[in-house]
Amino acid sequence: MLALEVKNLTKSYGSLKALDGISFEINEGEIFGLIGPNGAGKTTALRIISTILSRDGGDINIFGMALGKDDEKIREIISYLPEEAGAYKNLTGIGYLNFMAGFYAKSDGVKSSFVDTGVEIADLGDRLKSKVSTYSKGMTRKILLARSLMMMPKLAILDEPTSGLDVLNSIEIRNIIKDFVKRGITVLLSSHNMLEVEFLSDRVALIDKGKILETGKPDELKKKFGARNLEEVFIGAMR
Repeated sequence: MLALEVKNLTKSYGSLKALDGISFEINEGEIFGLIGPNGAGKTTALRIISTILSRDGGDINIFGMALGKDDEKIREIISYLPEEAGAYKNLTGIGYLNFMAGFYAKSDGVKSSFVDTGVEIADLGDRLKSKVSTYSKGMTRKILLARSLMMMPKLAILDEPTSGLDVLNSIEIRNIIKDFVKRGITVLLSSHNMLEVEFLSDRVALIDKGKILETGKPDELKKKFGARNLEEVFIGAMR
């Protein structure tokens, strides 16, 4: 089953075409990377798919539900982690997870299950009892990722999930994402770090100036362009 189907998606800001008719599909259980330089249209696409931003044209279906028609149902099965997301700094880590779980859980038992999963994801030990204001950037990103995945969404939409993190924290985040895909989650992520996404994604779409340049498995794209990595693929696709 297709987790996500995007057809001819368009969005303009005045005279600027942020998205110029992009199309791609994501299979259920995939990690799909939307990659390109800053300003390519990645965040705009993710915000539209997340039901946060309106589109000018095109069609989007998420697990068979149409954006613009089934938005409330779609919001029940997706999660969205913006690049610049922040947690409530005056709450403790565990307090934040409890607070956010309360928005989605329909019973105390479900809420407790969500929080337990969030604690597992964050893996911050006793620091969960500390205020978020005392967290490093890596710790904050982990608690935010925990918030995004603890409800076990069918589709997790992650915008630059490792932005600004050091190598060790980035590897931890990547491993968490891979683990949760094995549990049945589908992931759409964006990044300008093409080498990282190459190792993380099953398939990728290369986007630049609001247009999809290429879509496929990283190894297939490297073979097509005679490239050693996706950065070289991107350069070849722009020619």
